[in-house]
Amino acid sequence: MSKINYDLTLIDGIVFDIDGVLSPSTVPMGDDGAPRRMVNVKDGYSIQLAVKKGIKMAIITGAADETLCRRYNALGVTDVYLRAADKMPCLLDWLDKTGLTPDRVAYMGDDIPDIGVMQAVGLPCAPRDADPEVKAVARYITQACGGYGAGRELVEEVLRAKGLWMSHADAFGW
Repeated sequence: MSKINYDLTLIDGIVFDIDGVLSPSTVPMGDDGAPRRMVNVKDGYSIQLAVKKGIKMAIITGAADETLCRRYNALGVTDVYLRAADKMPCLLDWLDKTGLTPDRVAYMGDDIPDIGVMQAVGLPCAPRDADPEVKAVARYITQACGGYGAGRELVEEVLRAKGLWMSHADAFGW
């Protein structure tokens, strides 16, 4: 039984914000002033598995760091939207590219710029440490904080509901 009150078998696409969702909200800065984001390898494992299982994935972030493209492309996520001051046009572009309808999409965000996109999808989600206004919009709030497995929690629940979690030998490798 899922912890999420939504028919997860309907979810065919998952979209994530980065900072505060797939990386912690506190981002160390390098000597050059550029952010040095942490990634969670369990999030990464679940994302690459979901892509292999046919779940469409995207990243929509306000960040401008091109290394994010390399990280998520390596996991199979080809739709990475950087510098998204307004995230709605990115979501609409991605829906158009994939042919998905909003009710078949989950989006996880943690801060005010995510609210509009969260209101536009079927399953809006937030990490445990998200902003209170974001939590008020979310239909599911993870037990994990952003950057510490929140992404994995959502992806695993979706894959379990679809019978795709640990369902084949390919689940045990990268």
